[in-house]
Amino acid sequence: MVPTSEPRRRGAQSKADTAYAHIKEQIERGAFEPYQRVLAAPIAAELGVSGVPVREAIQRLAAEGLLQIVHNVGARVAVIDDHAYRAGMEALAVLDGTATSLAAGQLGAADIERAEEINGSILSMLDDFDPALFEELNTQFHEVLYSACPNERILELARSEWKKFSSIRGPGAAVDRDRARESVEEHGELLDLIRGSAPSAQIEQAARRHVLKSLEARTGHRSRLL
Repeated sequence: MVPTSEPRRRGAQSKADTAYAHIKEQIERGAFEPYQRVLAAPIAAELGVSGVPVREAIQRLAAEGLLQIVHNVGARVAVIDDHAYRAGMEALAVLDGTATSLAAGQLGAADIERAEEINGSILSMLDDFDPALFEELNTQFHEVLYSACPNERILELARSEWKKFSSIRGPGAAVDRDRARESVEEHGELLDLIRGSAPSAQIEQAARRHVLKSLEARTGHRSRLL
């Protein structure tokens, strides 16, 4: 019995990963409306799998904050309120600032070049602005900068918060063209600090301020962490 159960377990996990990726993509590109129910049965039918891996995927997405499990309702697309959004973005600012400052000394020339390329891509799309594409590129940019963080726990937390806030629906969540243009400039300033081996505290403050300025632009809330 043991030799045959392990392959089935791996197969079930693979289907769960497929369902997870499919549902997450639908959320990120806005195929689901805020508060819309996410039903396992039609997704399972679409993917040609049973309901078990789909329900597992839904639980994973709920743990990440992209879905909410509501009693007598089931899973639905998560939407956070003003207070929770501000608190979450402030936490993201602290985590990203810390992770970026710790990673700065570990970044090589190829990493800096990659970040510059992504920032250039953001700049080039400003005339024909696409908020969803901006969020995708902006997330990629920051991941290049913080992914070399040597503290695995801080890295895990920063990555988790970035994933959540690049996808979640909240008040004023979509950035506008003016803020996107400012972000490109702030990205450039951050890269200059890293390239010039600026003090860790200065890099941390610049990265934190960058996230908090986005929060202020989106909600009008000026954080006391600025």
